[in-house]
Amino acid sequence: MRPDTPADHTTEAERLLRTAGQYPEDREPLLLRAAAHLELAGHRERATSLYDSLLASSPAAPLLIRALKAANLWEYGHEAEARAIIDGVRRARPTEPEPWEIVAETLESHDELEASEATFTEAATLLVAPTSAEDLSYALQSLLTGRHRVRRLLALPHDDHDTLADRLHAGDVSLDELHDPKRLWSLGSSDPAELQAEITRLRSELGSYRTALSRPFPVAVLHWPEAELDELLAAYPELEAEYPTYRAHLTDIEASLRELAQSGTPNLGIVPATVPSYEAFAASESSSPANADLLPQYATTLAARGHATPWPPARGAECWCGSGRTYGGCHGSDARE
Repeated sequence: MRPDTPADHTTEAERLLRTAGQYPEDREPLLLRAAAHLELAGHRERATSLYDSLLASSPAAPLLIRALKAANLWEYGHEAEARAIIDGVRRARPTEPEPWEIVAETLESHDELEASEATFTEAATLLVAPTSAEDLSYALQSLLTGRHRVRRLLALPHDDHDTLADRLHAGDVSLDELHDPKRLWSLGSSDPAELQAEITRLRSELGSYRTALSRPFPVAVLHWPEAELDELLAAYPELEAEYPTYRAHLTDIEASLRELAQSGTPNLGIVPATVPSYEAFAASESSSPANADLLPQYATTLAARGHATPWPPARGAECWCGSGRTYGGCHGSDARE
């Protein structure tokens, strides 16, 4: 079950902090995820402390951490420091889209639309050619979608990057309609108070969506390779209800991910599971590997440690199941039906 309340987020943050102590080689992704949960729990000072701790230890992704720190600082009154960090991130010209998107959305969320658009445009110019193929990474597509949204709010005309964003958008409702500012004024009743409440609700939902997009941590599903699954069920037959056969396991993975995608869940991924790793995780949780409730927690921890493979695979890539066939010729064969 995913955390829903401040207390749940605090509990998950503490669990991730303990795990980081047990697996120091994975400290950075685990502490980043813990900081995200602390932010959602309202413990923003503690989150800042985690970001500072990471920055002091020669991290692998310093610009990402600085962007996250700036977004967090601005939310609890440290606007000047946040702006200084954002300026530094922009000057550094990250080669990955995530820091750009985080600082651009931070500016957008504080009504700095012109600065947000300029940031999105710098990133798009640096990272995306307008004639790019349609198999751009999810992160780059998200960057283009965010830029489209801000430019729509500013009533700017479409350019080549907006056209590419429209072409890549797979939803039933066009980006122009989704990002139309006039839609806000067609919602609710004519009562200004009720309309304001509707706008507040929409902003809250948009904030949650931005948070999901901005955090480079996928919602992950476990994949047990056939030999590992055989070993797991031989040692813990109680789990046969979860995994009746290997073929059913593969079918369930694809079905679960498609259901999540259809519900709008972003950043989906698959993590390979092994019995020794799972047994070590169960021991760290003071529980038995036969406890099926540990499985989603195990998947989340593996994803937080950077072991997830994005789903769906890029066009022409091998299927996630390991068959050696392309995804389109294997489990993705009916993905577009």
